[in-house]
Amino acid sequence: MRFNGILRTIGLSAASGLLLTAASAFPDPKPVTPPATAKQATAVLAGGCFWGLEGVYEHTKGVLDTKVGYSGGTKQTADYHTVSTGKTGHAESIKVTYDPSQISYGQILKIFFSVAHDPTTLNRQHYDEGPQYRSAIFYSDDEQKATAEEYIKQLNAAKVFRDPIVTQVVPLQAFYNAEDYHQHYLDHNPTQPYIVSQDLPKIEDLKKQYPEWYRKEINGGKK
Repeated sequence: MRFNGILRTIGLSAASGLLLTAASAFPDPKPVTPPATAKQATAVLAGGCFWGLEGVYEHTKGVLDTKVGYSGGTKQTADYHTVSTGKTGHAESIKVTYDPSQISYGQILKIFFSVAHDPTTLNRQHYDEGPQYRSAIFYSDDEQKATAEEYIKQLNAAKVFRDPIVTQVVPLQAFYNAEDYHQHYLDHNPTQPYIVSQDLPKIEDLKKQYPEWYRKEINGGKK
């Protein structure tokens, strides 16, 4: 996205250089409760610019749909211009709709922590700064809360990162869809400098580190 209004063309991929272990050696989340039996479930996550987050999950097997939007603030302030001030309480977020029989909530989180973003930088991802770019998990029930909190404890205990994880685990109050031009922005603008330097490497990391979860088509071919 932007840093002080200037497009940057050089950057790092999602947690590269910050891991003490390879992403492929990331610990699996410990089971907290029996697997969900519903045909669909949702996860709402925040971790920097939502373009890159969506790019990762729309290429993840088991994901049925993705939407980018805003969580943490009110409906009245859920627009890009206002959220960009950093004063709304919102974080740029993504809502991932997935099939629990194909991928678990814990596995969604494993991708979130290992390739989708850097969970150790407070209110910042790469050149994007402000609370709207914070790392957060917005849980919708006690199971999601327990899974997220337990996995963060597990990652910290394994000392996967050099720095402490700063990801917030907070209740989901609401998710507001972002403007239409932000939806699947990466797919419609694959040569945009920010996309090339910051977001496409995340998809390559997913493909390289977790080939069993990567798929070429997005959301079953939907945009």
